[in-house]
Amino acid sequence: MFDAPDNEKKKRRAVRPRDAATLILIRHDANVLEVLMGKRSAAHRFMPGKYVFPGGRLDAGDLRIAHDGDLRPEVLARLALHGGAARARGLARAAIRETFEEAGLVVGRTAERARRSRAEAWSQFLALGVEPDLGSLTYIARAITPPYRDRRFDTRFFIAEAKALTEPQGHTRTESGELLELAWFPIAEARNLDLPSITRIVLDEIEKRADDPHADRPVPFFRMKNGKPLWDTI
Repeated sequence: MFDAPDNEKKKRRAVRPRDAATLILIRHDANVLEVLMGKRSAAHRFMPGKYVFPGGRLDAGDLRIAHDGDLRPEVLARLALHGGAARARGLARAAIRETFEEAGLVVGRTAERARRSRAEAWSQFLALGVEPDLGSLTYIARAITPPYRDRRFDTRFFIAEAKALTEPQGHTRTESGELLELAWFPIAEARNLDLPSITRIVLDEIEKRADDPHADRPVPFFRMKNGKPLWDTI
């Protein structure tokens, strides 16, 4: 995220970053910490061919969907510091929706009552008889794409364990065409993939949380200011 050729750093009007969310699914296989990643289609304008976690921009439907569960209080409090509680919940939902759309995976729990949404992806998700399991997510990082990029995102990174995944009756996972070659990678192997620089930084944060993924700890915040990387915590 913070790498760019010199000719991209020429002064120009910065594009306003759009809110986005990413979900990092982890699991321990034979005591080895693994992360779920896929390869972005070469047709994408933003980071084509890179290996990434499922994620994407916040949609209006993410702010409007109704359900009974919520973020854990400490996660909501930290996430709501920038944008408020409604946007915080929307970002968590966006991470879950993007994982459903890009990877065909359901981070959800059985719904106590039928729900509907006008948003196509959420309509399909809710039709499975589940609702998004916000309580399984922990906020672990935030990063804003540098000003010299023509597409910019203010991304919140969440982590969830593989045990949060459910397989509702009637649901078959299919490739979306957006995230290809989806697989579980030990972190050491993941570092050898073609990754965005911010993904390498987030992998460091995941390793720090290996023993307790959901610990309530400061969240690193990465962005550029006056042409230099700025590292902060939330």
